[in-house]
Amino acid sequence: MSRAQRRYGDVFTVRFASVGRIVFVSDPALIKTIFTASPDQLHAGEANWPLIPVTGDRSVLLLDGQEHLGRRRILLPPFHGERLARYREMFAEVARAQIDTWPRREPFPILPKMQAITLDLIMKVVFGEDEDPARLKRLATAMTDLANAGQNPLGMIPYISRYDFGRFSPMGMFMAVRRRVDAVLFEEIDRRRERGGLDEREDILSMLLQTDMTNQELRDELMTVLVAGHETTTTALAWAFERLLRHPGNYERLRTDDRWAEAVVNETLRLGPPIPIVGRVVKQDFQLDGYTIPEGETLGPCIWLTHRNPDVYPDPYAFKPERFLDKGPETYSWLPFGGGTRRCVGASFAQLEMTVVMKTIASMVEMQPADAAPEHVGRRGIVFAPEHGSRVVVSDHS
Repeated sequence: MSRAQRRYGDVFTVRFASVGRIVFVSDPALIKTIFTASPDQLHAGEANWPLIPVTGDRSVLLLDGQEHLGRRRILLPPFHGERLARYREMFAEVARAQIDTWPRREPFPILPKMQAITLDLIMKVVFGEDEDPARLKRLATAMTDLANAGQNPLGMIPYISRYDFGRFSPMGMFMAVRRRVDAVLFEEIDRRRERGGLDEREDILSMLLQTDMTNQELRDELMTVLVAGHETTTTALAWAFERLLRHPGNYERLRTDDRWAEAVVNETLRLGPPIPIVGRVVKQDFQLDGYTIPEGETLGPCIWLTHRNPDVYPDPYAFKPERFLDKGPETYSWLPFGGGTRRCVGASFAQLEMTVVMKTIASMVEMQPADAAPEHVGRRGIVFAPEHGSRVVVSDHS
């Protein structure tokens, strides 16, 4: 991406054997044009077809137009306002319980530990804090298997191929794991419907069951919230510690400075956005920077390149949380959650979760990087993550 930008500028086309042709765009003014365009002219849901093997085709991520906006309005309330504020103590409580189980004074990758925290949290939000722990553990195990299926290069297959060549093919093995998750989800949907009392509960499943969604639509939204609600936050937290621990004093400052913790979240998501690009399928010829982008093409606002624009972020490859101490992120040059009407409904949830988890960890343990060299970018499915899971060494406060 960086080489192409240096050679061709902020608008260039890449042809992929797997997903076709994408017009990359990294200028914030042009991205604003894309994100503020009519949803009838540019379809984000249609561009998200690689997610179908995971989310299904009735997920809010796959819908467009009024159907998308209606589903989005249903999903917003649990992730905002008073309900979001009530999650703060739960975030800290779950983090403390997990930290107590971590090994001391020996190297380990922190990414799986972050996955355990974020998955536990989203499970409680989706199914309720009072749900049977055995049921949650069964689903959490299946969800972890699904997420981990994308850790090796073959794990990308489900996102770039629509074809299943049998149970021993990459897609076949992936779908076998997904079916285990689906079985638990459908079982929980049926059980919760039969139990009733939905209007007395505040978990996401109970809220969704009071709509007119079919069981398949419920499954697709639950899968979307579960995957999007923990996998991207998992990798973002791993990146935060990978970067923090290589800058003396940055980690320790988390304990006493709330503004610093929030700035660390913003800078982590700038330098290491979990998703590097979003898509828009052109439904009507679209004018962009003197070009006519014809119907059927895919525009790709590029988060990765936009976050490295030196005109917006001086010394763009450096980790500098102080960038965000005096001013917050700008709408069209800070894009870890996408933008426009397609901005992630869980953005505020994820930022609060990251802040509370980081501060809780810093308050409980000392931490050092396990390896001298910074970790390179690796893949977990379509998500960019630290190549070795951000290896650390933890010890108790002296």
